[in-house]
Formats: sequence, structure tokens, C-alpha cells
Amino acid sequence: MSTPAVKRFAALAFCLALTACGAPPPRETPAPPAAGEPSLYRSLSRGGAEVDAEAAREMISQYRRNHGLSELALDARLQGVALERARAMARRGAVDSRSAGGLAAALKAAGVRGEGGAIENLSAGYDTLAEAFSGWRQSPAHNGRMLDARARRMGLAAVYAPGSKFKVFWALVLAD
Repeated sequence: MSTPAVKRFAALAFCLALTACGAPPPRETPAPPAAGEPSLYRSLSRGGAEVDAEAAREMISQYRRNHGLSELALDARLQGVALERARAMARRGAVDSRSAGGLAAALKAAGVRGEGGAIENLSAGYDTLAEAFSGWRQSPAHNGRMLDARARRMGLAAVYAPGSKFKVFWALVLAD
């Protein structure tokens, strides 16, 4: 490289370094959702954020229809069970099916029928519904539960835990 080219390269590198130094630090708390933003892509990594259970039901049902299976109905009691499961994991800061005494105990306590055909997907670390759904599809075990032919009803919850490693804990409960 000639001396003028080296000088131009050094000047460019210096400018790039200055630009990087002036960049704002990464956000700790995601910005609130933009108006009109689809709920599938809204970050749940902030206080007061709630998962759109109807959008989740439609997305999972469409996925099931694409595989020749029936769609799902939202069930208020399963919603409650899912919320308690997600809260229990958030309190512990870990994905753990035993956090609330196990699924069968949680269903029984909520008075939910269908304990024999009930299954769940538990996870953490996904900020959006789209990310959680994509992660479940890519996991053979989680995917198999979403595509369980016995499932007719569902409940879904996500709980934000700001002090935890994972930030958002997810529980999807499916029952016959």
C-alpha cells in the first residue's frame, strides 16, 4: 500500500472507531411495542407485558391444521394452570416441571378434567411469542407435544422475571 492509501485507511479506521464509541449502549429494557406491531413480535421482556393467547391459539392451531390435526380452543382453567406454572419457574429462575408440584397436581388443584391426556411445553429465554413458537417447533419433544393428536384445548402464559438469567418464562398446557 502506498503512503496516501495507508493514511486514508488510518483516517477511515479512526472515524469508524469514533462512531462506535458514540453508539448508545444496548438497551436493558426493550422499547414498548410500536403501534400496529403484530402481537407475535412484541417483546415480553418488560413489566406488564402479556402474551396474546388468542394469537398463540391461532398460530398453533394453523400449525396443527397444516399437519392434518384439529385446531385448539382456549380454556380459561388451562390458562390459569399455565400462568401458575410460568410464575413458579420465574420464582425459581429455572425451567423445571416440578416447580409447582408437577402438571398433574396443578391440573387437579385447578379442577381440570383430562389429566390423563394433558401435556406441557415449558421454556424460558424467548422474548416474543414468535421466538417461543419457533423454538418449540425446532425441538423434537416440544414439537411432538404441539402436534399431539389428543390435544383439543390449550392454555398459554409468559411471565417476566427481570432479575433472572432467562427474563421470560413460558408455559403451554395442552389437554384432551
